[in-house]
Amino acid sequence: MFKAIFTGLVFCLLGSFSYGQGDTAAAPKQEGLALVPPLPAGADGQIYRLRPGRDIPLTAAAAAWSGYAFTQIYSKDDTPEATIRNLKKSDINGFDRWGADVYSRSADKISDYPFYIAMPLPLVLLADHKIRQDGLKIAFLYLEAMSVTGLLYTGATYTVDRFRPLAYNDKVPMGERREGGAKNSFFAGHVALVATSSFFVAKVYGDYHPDSKILKPVLYATAIAATGATAYLRHMGGKHFPSDIVLGTAVGTLSGILVPHLHKNKLIKNPNLSITPFSTGRAQGLSLVYKIR
Repeated sequence: MFKAIFTGLVFCLLGSFSYGQGDTAAAPKQEGLALVPPLPAGADGQIYRLRPGRDIPLTAAAAAWSGYAFTQIYSKDDTPEATIRNLKKSDINGFDRWGADVYSRSADKISDYPFYIAMPLPLVLLADHKIRQDGLKIAFLYLEAMSVTGLLYTGATYTVDRFRPLAYNDKVPMGERREGGAKNSFFAGHVALVATSSFFVAKVYGDYHPDSKILKPVLYATAIAATGATAYLRHMGGKHFPSDIVLGTAVGTLSGILVPHLHKNKLIKNPNLSITPFSTGRAQGLSLVYKIR
């Protein structure tokens, strides 16, 4: 029962993100005041606009912290055996408790495949001519999205020592339960990275091709499937509790979608609306006039 609820939560979460995004991208043009369709999104026809003064420092700082924190979270001290033996499943909250009864070494190893495949996944976007023309911009946006995910993941894992489910499982070798990395349960980094990469690909392609009836839904479905599969494998491997996986799913999906979305060009476009600058003495501003039909 708990497994069914957990699986439903992950896929509902993924589905709600992708459904909301797809609905926005495919929304028909409204009557009256409307925003420019995604292509072209700005007066210069650019889909995304970077703000170097903000984006470069943010990305550099997030990447630098992530690089440093990764060296720390995977070099934590081993836990004394007595401490591990004193761990009790009854101390785990009810939502997560059942996760401590699952352990599969093969599932853990298989979960690395989507993790490593996901990192270079956005390279597939270069197969599209329109996107390839903005290749450097897309590459930077991807780096920014991954840096945001890395910042949140490493920040959480660096500051919070939460034992993985396998640490509570008597069927797992004591040496593995005692490892410093066994305190990195919070939150699911593999899941967050796969979600960031796969949803980024779907989001960017959808912004360049908002009217796509086949490939855009396929990419979102692939992102949901890849993230969901990774979540399941990390759970079966005894690496993360359900709450860790739900949070990792949310962080990765939001980062993959929102980073490009927040950089989209937006331009008000309506023949009945005019915006002109004005200057009267010391007062300067914009004059907005809307003609009522």
